[in-house]
Amino acid sequence: MAELVQYYGTGRRKSSVARIFLRPGTGVIKVNGKGFEEYFVTDVQRIIARQSLILTETVNSFDVIANCSGGGVTAQAGAVRMGIARALQEFNPELRAKMKAEGFMTRDSRQKERKKYGQKGARKRFQFSKR
Repeated sequence: MAELVQYYGTGRRKSSVARIFLRPGTGVIKVNGKGFEEYFVTDVQRIIARQSLILTETVNSFDVIANCSGGGVTAQAGAVRMGIARALQEFNPELRAKMKAEGFMTRDSRQKERKKYGQKGARKRFQFSKR
């Protein structure tokens, strides 16, 4: 029986996590069992998610299976981009320099700031009344 060839990468952005499986194929992308256009509705999200493949010119040579969880759809698109970049690095380590220069290998660690006690939100205060 032929062994399944696939490359794995994990991408994270904010509170989103994307587990990416790259398999040699024709360029089909599935996200959480749905089609690429069905899951990422806006053009910006589609562009962000596909950037790693476009930069390395491997758009039509891999099928992408992505499992995303947490955060919003745009953050998940960023997580997919990073996951694809890490999986491509596993496929060919020479691609790392090009992707690192574009910032695809860097984790966006920004998180939501917590709400503080005695305040309405993280930064916003309750309305001040002098009298």
